[in-house]
Amino acid sequence: MKFFIDSGNVEDIREAGELGLLDGVTTNPSLIAKTGRKFEDVAQEICDLVPGPVSLEVVGLNWKEMVAEGKALRKYGDNVVVKIPITADGLKAIKALSSEGIPVNTTLIFQPLQALLAAKAGAAYVSPFIGRHDDIGQDGMLLVSEIVQIFDAYNFETEVLAASIRHPIHVLEAAKMGAHVATMPLKVIKQLVEHPLTDIGLKKFLEDWHSIKA
Repeated sequence: MKFFIDSGNVEDIREAGELGLLDGVTTNPSLIAKTGRKFEDVAQEICDLVPGPVSLEVVGLNWKEMVAEGKALRKYGDNVVVKIPITADGLKAIKALSSEGIPVNTTLIFQPLQALLAAKAGAAYVSPFIGRHDDIGQDGMLLVSEIVQIFDAYNFETEVLAASIRHPIHVLEAAKMGAHVATMPLKVIKQLVEHPLTDIGLKKFLEDWHSIKA
């Protein structure tokens, strides 16, 4: 499974990269707005910092606007993946961009047929939103499972990118289901390495070491 960080904060992205786990980045206008910096400056810095795919999102709603924006976003680097919402116009834009070799991450996936349509249109990634499903009392992990099952059945090359991840259990379940990518904030990335028994074991080892050295 590939690990992406979902962030617009360059320092968080740099820290995740230092852990040796970072395969790519997903971001959006809301995450970048939180930094208080210009979109152009943040987007360029992220693309220069991260060698892997960086998903940058369009804001237009008309498919021609999406295509124009998508092409413009590629000026930040060849690693830019254009993030497009799953709408009828979005499908047209996915088809147009992917036919020109520009990779697309289809976002705001909330049911498996949306993912199927995006894959047929040529999307490189589909992003089912787990946490937002859970927020309304539905099973976000079931969504991931159904998409993986469909893609496996028809040998789609489109990768399932588990998004809206809130905690390590989401990552674990997505990995068990065969999702290709999980994108998460730095907080969750750090939680993946933590376990109270690890802390207890380390504390005991150090206590024993110091007793030997005393």
